[in-house]
Amino acid sequence: MRLEKCWFCSSTIYPGHGIQFVRNDAKIFRFCRSKCHKNFKMKRNPRKVKWTKAYRRLHGKDMTQDSTFEFERKRNRPERYDRNVTEQTLKAIPVIVKTRHERLKKHISDRHKPGKKKELERDNKELEQDINILPKKLRNTEGSVEETKEAKVKVKVKVVQQQTEDRMEE
Repeated sequence: MRLEKCWFCSSTIYPGHGIQFVRNDAKIFRFCRSKCHKNFKMKRNPRKVKWTKAYRRLHGKDMTQDSTFEFERKRNRPERYDRNVTEQTLKAIPVIVKTRHERLKKHISDRHKPGKKKELERDNKELEQDINILPKKLRNTEGSVEETKEAKVKVKVKVVQQQTEDRMEE
């Protein structure tokens, strides 16, 4: 069973699915669904369309260089069947999948680190601008919040409920 890749979005095309377009110069384009085919006919660049694999790779959203991708590579030469090699390959597949998932998690966490740093800087800036809102007990002479136990003082706030006209009539 040969699994093809969509020319536009790089997703897997299973046998009996998708659309095949053959250009005049005999170049074959395979598409997984009509969405990809229509985008191709509109001459859109897959690297500029955000939902495609090409865009995600180009902008650092997906892993591009990893040794586990070597196993998915297409090989056009026929291989002689060997029971031992097949057995070893089947045993190695779960290990490869586990390794890929771990590397993907690390890639995603590394990708999120700059955003978390920016968020922390933005929060600190907001705190510095609005430090006067805090009670004087929580403020430091330098203008930042104390990280000691004294800073964790509970502040009592009096809450008053106002009765609406509807409730007063009842």
